[in-house]
Amino acid sequence: MGATGGTALYVCCVLFILTEASSEFIHIPSLVHHGVEGKPLFLSVETHFPLDKANIQGTWSHMRPSGTRATLVTFDKKATIIDMMYRNRLLFGQPNVSLLIQTLNKDDEGDYHLNLNIEFYNKTGLVIKVERTVHVTVDVPVSVPVIEKSPSYAVVEDKANVTWTCSVERGTRVVFQWLRDNITLGPSDRYHFSQDNSTLLISPVRKEDKGTYRCVASNPVSQGQQSRAVELNVYYGPYNLEVNSGQGLRTGEVFTINPGELVFFECQADSNPPNSYVWISKSRNATQVITEGPRLEVRSYRLAQAEEYLCRAFNNVTQKQDEAQFTLVVASLGTGKEKHMQEGSSLSPLAAITVCSLFIIGCMLLFFIRRTCHPKRVLMSIYNRPLSEQKRPHRSGHEDATEDFGIYEFVSIPGKMESAQASCRSLARLESVQDMHTTIYDVIRHVPETPSHSLLK
Repeated sequence: MGATGGTALYVCCVLFILTEASSEFIHIPSLVHHGVEGKPLFLSVETHFPLDKANIQGTWSHMRPSGTRATLVTFDKKATIIDMMYRNRLLFGQPNVSLLIQTLNKDDEGDYHLNLNIEFYNKTGLVIKVERTVHVTVDVPVSVPVIEKSPSYAVVEDKANVTWTCSVERGTRVVFQWLRDNITLGPSDRYHFSQDNSTLLISPVRKEDKGTYRCVASNPVSQGQQSRAVELNVYYGPYNLEVNSGQGLRTGEVFTINPGELVFFECQADSNPPNSYVWISKSRNATQVITEGPRLEVRSYRLAQAEEYLCRAFNNVTQKQDEAQFTLVVASLGTGKEKHMQEGSSLSPLAAITVCSLFIIGCMLLFFIRRTCHPKRVLMSIYNRPLSEQKRPHRSGHEDATEDFGIYEFVSIPGKMESAQASCRSLARLESVQDMHTTIYDVIRHVPETPSHSLLK
């Protein structure tokens, strides 16, 4: 009974250690790892017991997704044996039991099992068995995606579907995104995506679908990679057909021109490829093709008072057409057109203000010049300038200066000093008179004349 009771107690202790105490000795921080291809991955293990007081034995093994199992490392406290196939890629940590994969590849995905037996030196026969499993996934960076379009040629709107396909040569957990003219596309009534977004179906194609398409591929370990741009060419139209002319007056669909005037009309519509145009004249329920092309020339003197015309645009690829009808009236525009021209040619408020400002500035400049330079005084001073700088001929009071031309001489006569002195005083007074802009004729008139008989004595 004693032996049996002791054995039962020992078994209970072992079971207690295996189920409860083992978690206290070994701890793995993360049981799931997402590695990157080409990068290292560290499977960390923390030991919570003194390694110098225990003997350990264990293995690391790898279970691939395919189900094959391989033992990577066999170890104990004294030695480590690494499988030959993994020797250059694995490092086993001592004294703990962590494992380092130096360079990950896609084959390293799967479950890694750690089996560990711990035996303490002071407890002979007591072995603690620990098992842990770590799951590893390997993410491969995304390569540049490749985009394809089916069909590869241009398509006709409302008659064709287009399928876009995006694929990558390398990459895991790839997420795809579609862009048209750098704008992200989402599901709609005509846009249909596959489950992983790698395929886009446009059904049916419309005019607004034309543009440049790109595919963007990304995953958690790499940024988005863009494909090359592929153009989608859509044949459509004609749309928004319109007839215009730069002459005459237009009221709705009626063009009014003056008699004898030469008028040109332009017919335009949005279309791919460009439309072919036909101009048709309608009169008395009969139609007649006038010319082909987007331009029409009409000479009003060949027309009646009013005629109806029609421009027809036809797309040879889409097999669609559109028409625009208008009436051409020949009549004198008269006051209406003249008034229109006057309104068009009238000065704007800004132009009127500019003209007034320039006029005021000109007046101010003229006034300033007049006040500063005195033009009248300058002209008078030029006209009345003293001739002291020139050789002034003596005048005898004649009105005609040519009669006084000649050489004059003053003669001093004895006994007549008073007269000479008087003459000098008179000349002195005349100098002051010259300062007052007096002419040479005034000087001659004021010189006292000596009696002619005294000169003969």
